[in-house]
Amino acid sequence: MLLEGKVAIVAGIGPGLGSEVALLFAEHGADLVLGARRREQSEEIATQVRAKGGKAEVVTLDIRDRTACDAAVATARDSYGRVDVLVNNAFHWGDATGFEAADLDRWREVMEVNLWGTLQMTRAVVPAMREQGGGRVVMVNTMSAWRLQPNTGAYTISKAALESATKMLAIELGPHGIRVNGVHPGYIWGPSVKVYFKMLADERGITPDQVYDEIAAETCLKYLPPQEEIAGSVLFLASDLAAPVTGQSLGVNAGHWLH
Repeated sequence: MLLEGKVAIVAGIGPGLGSEVALLFAEHGADLVLGARRREQSEEIATQVRAKGGKAEVVTLDIRDRTACDAAVATARDSYGRVDVLVNNAFHWGDATGFEAADLDRWREVMEVNLWGTLQMTRAVVPAMREQGGGRVVMVNTMSAWRLQPNTGAYTISKAALESATKMLAIELGPHGIRVNGVHPGYIWGPSVKVYFKMLADERGITPDQVYDEIAAETCLKYLPPQEEIAGSVLFLASDLAAPVTGQSLGVNAGHWLH
């Protein structure tokens, strides 16, 4: 029960990592506020949490909207009296367009979510965390911030900016007891990656298992971690086990990229 008595806001509840983080947090005793632009997945996860005796509130949360960010924090404080943890999992993929052909207005849209929206959601929790003497902010970043590949500029640049912001926030918020860290997954083995690997396999005339084996062979541990393992790393940074940890970028990619 690493989060017993704690209150966590998870921004970016979807069918993947955000939901896994929420369920794991609930198992470890956290009371939850679950937010995303669409409520369906959040409602489903909240139902699962409540069925096991946990507490969960659902909010409509677009992190680009300051009012929505403030409302999520107000829900946490009104329902549970405090905010101990924020997990910033909301993100925008961008598109696979090289720089010369890119519509830079679309790149700005990606930055608006991945950097500015995340900063806005983070600033919304700071007064509550400062008032209570501390808190944890966990940024779900990506290995792509380190392993640069062509045609991923909007996503890569926005996430690299978020890594720098994470360190700066750790410096400025540390005196208030607020720890700010990031996790950097690579391929997260789950439904969306399985679909992607099948697409790659079909293009090359091989099997999805062969694609998996090729990519897993690039990692130190020779496998691609499932989302529940990534969620475990988020839990660590959200818990008191990580009390002396702040401003860190934790690679959670089975050693796919050593930064």
